[in-house]
Amino acid sequence: MDEIEALVADPTAWVALVTLIVMEVVLGIDNLLFISIITNKLPEPQRAPARRLGIALALVLRLGLLGIIAWIVRLTEPVFAVLGHDFSWKDLIMLAGGLFLVWKATVEIHHNVDPDPEGDVLVGKAAQPTMAGAVVQVLLLDLVFSVDSIITAVGMTPHVPVMVVAVVVAVTVMLAASGPLSRFVNENPTVVMLALGFLLAIGVTLIAEGFGVHVPKGYIYAAMAFAALIEGLNILARRARRRRAEARAARGTGG
Repeated sequence: MDEIEALVADPTAWVALVTLIVMEVVLGIDNLLFISIITNKLPEPQRAPARRLGIALALVLRLGLLGIIAWIVRLTEPVFAVLGHDFSWKDLIMLAGGLFLVWKATVEIHHNVDPDPEGDVLVGKAAQPTMAGAVVQVLLLDLVFSVDSIITAVGMTPHVPVMVVAVVVAVTVMLAASGPLSRFVNENPTVVMLALGFLLAIGVTLIAEGFGVHVPKGYIYAAMAFAALIEGLNILARRARRRRAEARAARGTGG
């Protein structure tokens, strides 16, 4: 209790908390895009429960990782070397997560370009998506981002209570935003392709970081923000054209 009271009275702890919340929310955008694309493939009644369950389990996963934070930090220690480059468990997790993300985004892009592939080697026979399968995919990706964000958080503050509060607040924001974002993605098919492009870029970034190549996140998010701005303008332009067409049709019918 004394430690909590000391943190509440410490201005640096509040600065660290706000910074961590912003960081977790920004990193959570990747998860929300992935969750939206995966759950939108489910039947309508299963989408909202799958989103809520996936995000709730993600919260449990992150809090569990915070409980073993000393072990998580040791994941950065080298375990073997290949051609003079040291690989840690974190590197291997980044590589596996990046490869999974690149594969999943590529398959989804292929499916959007050719919704009915026949005998395709890449996609294969399409299986009916299930709620359990969607939740498992969400958790696999969240494991990758959780390890990365927690290791980053350790470098920002040594106080576990601050990390716990930041994670709970960020996941709550994700839970509140998941529904509107999923509906927006579902109602705007072009946004799906843009989001898949984002996920593909993030996957390649994770693979690069797994091999020890640091890619500044600011460049990635700046490019994503610019592309999202352009797509937003395109959506507004399409809506304006549709309204004008409807107005002309109404005048023609009235005349």
